[in-house]
This record gives sequence, C-alpha cells and structure tokens, in this order.
Amino acid sequence: MEQERITKVCLLAGQIMLKNGAETYRIEDTMTRIARAYGVADAQVHATPTAIMFAEDMTSPTNFVRIDVRATDLDKVSKVNSISRHISAGKLTVKEAREKLLEVEVNNETFPKWLQIIAAGFASGCFTIMFQGSWLEFLPSMIVGIIGYYSVLSFHEILKIRFFAEFLASVFLALSAFLMITIHSGLDIDKIIIGSVMPLVPGLLITNAVRDLMAGH
Repeated sequence: MEQERITKVCLLAGQIMLKNGAETYRIEDTMTRIARAYGVADAQVHATPTAIMFAEDMTSPTNFVRIDVRATDLDKVSKVNSISRHISAGKLTVKEAREKLLEVEVNNETFPKWLQIIAAGFASGCFTIMFQGSWLEFLPSMIVGIIGYYSVLSFHEILKIRFFAEFLASVFLALSAFLMITIHSGLDIDKIIIGSVMPLVPGLLITNAVRDLMAGH
C-alpha cells in the first residue's frame, strides 16, 4: 500500500510538471529524487512530451500516464520543485506531499483571456519594431496580433488540436495584414505579419526541445 502511494505521488508530480511546460529530463530527475527520498532506490522513470512511465524497479509493473493537454505555467513547475526539495529534506510524509501536489494541480492562477489578447497585441507591435519595422506599422501590427491571438484561442476551443488552430489563426492573421495594407498602402506587410505571428511561436517548447536534446533525450 505504501509503495502504491509513493508511485502516485511521483506520477502526480511528473504529470503536473509535464502539463505545464517542464523539460522531460527535469521531470525524470524530480520523480527519481522523490522516489529515493521515500526509500525507492532503484526507481525507473521515463518521460516523453506526451507520456510518463514509472516503475519501482526493473522487475516491477510499469505505471503509465498519458498527457493530452499541455500549457505553460512555470509557477506550477516551480512549486512542484519546491515540494520535491522539501520531500528530499524529509519534511513531508507521502500523504502530505500528495495533498500539496493536489493543491498545486487544482490551483489555476492564469491571466484572463482578454488580458492575454491585449498583451499579445502589444507584443506584436513591439516585435514589429524590433524587426526593423516603422512606428507607422506599430498600431496595425497590434490590431493584427489581437485578431491572430483571439483566433487561435477560439479555434483551439473548437478543434482541440493546437497545430490546426494555429494554422487557421495564421491564415486569419495574414488576411488581416493584407486588409491593413489595402487601407494604408504605405505599410510593409512582411513586417506586420512577422511581428503579429511571434506571440503564436511556441518559444518555451522550442527551448525545452533543445535542452532535452542537449541532455541526451
């Protein structure tokens, strides 16, 4: 029974981290440290971008958890790391660790969608300037960026597949940029599109992929 509880704690910690943007090698390391802190010295852990596998040793049955939805919430990753350190220091029992992890999992302190959309628009304008666009293109880039980010959120609720949601949002984004240059012929459509599409680029996922590659995953 105790081994089963330890397994559930390890899987829950890994699940929260993977769902919220942690690197796979960091997930494996955290789960291994938690298992060792509770006396499971030969734990076998393997994490991929979509699943986690855990076994108490090489001969024990393997537990498998599939991850269907991923987001970016580094605050949750940080909290799980903090709980892991407390476990390693012997400050938390298995029951206490599970309760704290469940608190982290259900706590969603994300920004409201309207604020995310406005921030994406402002970021689009700033990226346009950064890519040597003119201040004349700042406001059009903001408008196109708002349309693009609103589109990706809306399509994602309908399609549930982020790739297709981002593809369709990019189409809307490009059409909006074309509309902007028809209204004002002096604008550079390339700069507007480049700046507006940047909030849709999965920067954290790309960074994690490179770090996992460097770590041998």
